[in-house]
Amino acid sequence: MRWSACGAPNWTRRHPLLAELTILAVGRIGRGPEADLVARYSGRIRPAMVVTEIAEARGSAAEIRRREAAALLAALPANALAVALDLGGEAPDTEAFAARLERWLESGRPVFFLIGGAEGLDRSVLERADAVLSLGRLTWPHKLARAMLAEQIYRARSIAAGHPYHRAGRG
Repeated sequence: MRWSACGAPNWTRRHPLLAELTILAVGRIGRGPEADLVARYSGRIRPAMVVTEIAEARGSAAEIRRREAAALLAALPANALAVALDLGGEAPDTEAFAARLERWLESGRPVFFLIGGAEGLDRSVLERADAVLSLGRLTWPHKLARAMLAEQIYRARSIAAGHPYHRAGRG
């Protein structure tokens, strides 16, 4: 495995035609430690990961979900492999997530992770999703969920590249 100057593995050498990665999220992350973490992990991921933000909607809870869903779905390419993050989704372990992410990337379709706003994702987004995942049963602030997802994507890519970042079975 070849390593880049920053110590990150050179994944494109192994998989030169991997699809793009995008986190499509409702709300602005702004500046702060969560944004720093997202930038830190996004910058290490290959293929490069993009974070696209959708404006938060206003109105009743149902209206907010509907408006945010319309914006998310409008920003999602027709050929995208959509992975929605939802409390009711499957919560795979790290190795299973890494294997699944590799399959998604090798499909050649752009992979979009969808994170809803404070009211969650509308049913229309969940129905459009090719997969629905959860970061666990706990409720996380949406800014922190982005950072956690970016880290897990980096960890998954590290596993695929044989990089020692992930240490399974410690203890």
